[in-house]
Amino acid sequence: MDFQHYKQSLIDMSQKAIDVLLMTETYAQLGLVLAIFGFAYVVANRIRHYIPVLATPQPDVQLKLLQRFFSKLGNLIFPLLTILILSIVAEISAKTLGQSWLLQSALIVAMLLVFNALIRDHVKLDFLKFVFRWVGLPLLFLHLVGLLAPLIEILESLSVTIGNIEVSMYGVLRVTLFGSLLFWLGRVSNSTGKEIIRRQEKLDFRTREVAAKLLEVAIFLIIFLLLLQVMGINLTALAVFGGALGVGLGFGLQAIASNFISGIIILLDRSISVDDYIELEDGRTGIVRELTLRSTTLETFDGKDIMVPNEKFMTESFTNWTHKDKKQRYRVDFSVAYHSDVRKLVEIIKEVVASHEQVISGPDIPFEERPDCEIDSFGDSGINMFVEFWMYGIDDGKNRVGGDLLLMILETLQEHGFEIPFPQREVRILNNQSGK
Repeated sequence: MDFQHYKQSLIDMSQKAIDVLLMTETYAQLGLVLAIFGFAYVVANRIRHYIPVLATPQPDVQLKLLQRFFSKLGNLIFPLLTILILSIVAEISAKTLGQSWLLQSALIVAMLLVFNALIRDHVKLDFLKFVFRWVGLPLLFLHLVGLLAPLIEILESLSVTIGNIEVSMYGVLRVTLFGSLLFWLGRVSNSTGKEIIRRQEKLDFRTREVAAKLLEVAIFLIIFLLLLQVMGINLTALAVFGGALGVGLGFGLQAIASNFISGIIILLDRSISVDDYIELEDGRTGIVRELTLRSTTLETFDGKDIMVPNEKFMTESFTNWTHKDKKQRYRVDFSVAYHSDVRKLVEIIKEVVASHEQVISGPDIPFEERPDCEIDSFGDSGINMFVEFWMYGIDDGKNRVGGDLLLMILETLQEHGFEIPFPQREVRILNNQSGK
């Protein structure tokens, strides 16, 4: 009996399909669909031709952030224009031809194309692409054909109760899908916003960094609150719980809060900037490579990164060698014998030091900033002398000027016959009674 029933149903469906295919209205809709797709394709190409910013760039062209965004936006002109025209024509067809099922089907296809284009052009993470294509697209299709509501009822019926908490399959899938979507939106908006802020050359570096960090914190809080809403957690109850929890965690998170506030202060008071050379109180030194709200990264000349909590810059003293001026003064010490012609030697050493390409020298340089050689003290074995010079940057790493100057001074002393003293001792024997 059941077999005959299904057989008859299949025959009826086949007959209805044949009747639909033989109807003039069906071919009229098919013609409208083809015409709409062709018209939208031509118009979209014309728009992208007359508005170059919406055109697809060449592979070797370097584009800025907004240019890349508008070029990807141009890929949506065709499907969006198709959806607009199909929606209008479907309403007209329903009133004039009495049916619009084929136009509605084409409209669903166009919407799926838009969603797929968004995934292709704007989602970078492979995991999110997988979720959106194999979960998001089917859900969108079910929603468009009107089958999503019955499916949700089935998934809600598949639930497990744990104490006062009821967990349904629908709730798990909803949190997974929308959580992934919120995570992607937060990541994209954060990276995009920070890049746009850091491109504002009218603002100084510290203002851009403060704005970028505050944007990051704001996006994190918004995504967190939206995710709580998706999970169905009452924010009013959470506020009461959060107040009690905040008091308990406040003592345990003092260091984190202190570093966070110290990071804001550092960026605002302009005491530290990227590429500054910092010497800490414990003697460690390095170039500032990154400023975050938790720590500051110092890169040493031997390639190591020192992560310094921001709080240390508020509670301890430090030396910023290049804060206001990259120009620094250094000295090199050496010694010569007592019988040396010191006046002649001073002029020779000045010329030798001034010949180094990184040493600041020349007639247009103020006298006090030119290389200067002087006597430091009278030693046990010779005259202790030094030469002072100014240079841009730090005398270390790629700017090892001091070592070069010592070698140049040594070669100059040897070339002009100046003697480099070494420790000597004179032994006198007094009251020698051994011969008596």
